[in-house]
Amino acid sequence: MPQTLTAQDLFRAAYENRYTWDADFPGYGASVTLRSGDMTHRGQVQVNADSTFKVLNIADKVLNIADEAAQRQIKSQLWEITIHRVRHSFAETHGNNTFALGETDETGAVEILVSGAAMGNRYKVRDNTVCFVHRQIRDVVVNIHTFDTLTTDRGYLSTGYRSLYLDPNTGTAKGPETVFEDTFEAVGGYYLLTRRLIRTTANDSPQVTEIEFSNVRLLS
Repeated sequence: MPQTLTAQDLFRAAYENRYTWDADFPGYGASVTLRSGDMTHRGQVQVNADSTFKVLNIADKVLNIADEAAQRQIKSQLWEITIHRVRHSFAETHGNNTFALGETDETGAVEILVSGAAMGNRYKVRDNTVCFVHRQIRDVVVNIHTFDTLTTDRGYLSTGYRSLYLDPNTGTAKGPETVFEDTFEAVGGYYLLTRRLIRTTANDSPQVTEIEFSNVRLLS
């Protein structure tokens, strides 16, 4: 990267390189299948043009009864999916922050240190992508390491990443590390999530949750 670029230049370029839906995004519907342990749940989801969403008719595959816990889990993932597809300008999100260059690690990732409204947050940028996030959210710190991405003609999507929540005072982990593996497919000119695999290890016991979206179609 040219040495004349500032920390803000580097971070802004990577921030604006994220894949987001455009103003013409019509929303979409899909069938959803949630597999967790021995349980399988199926239903329908609808994501609207304004990124609001609905989860409908989630029921246990065998018992065919509604499952509110499964519905909450799917809603949580849809919230996480949609919030990252909405475009906000750099000024809207980071206008009250200033940035400084930190260390460059062995992979070539450049650390970006944040001051101002988000004092203490930091990021790493490599190959015009944000590959690490350290951010405090209320009373917890989250670290997100991105290890795989999909490059599109309108920016990149994170397809492999791991997250860990930490105590902001001690730096100790508040729960197990979680690894996400995402699969996207182009539908009508938009990249939409068709599969998310979530791997968590707690007390040496691995837990795997799979959310699959099928019959994906754009709304009229």
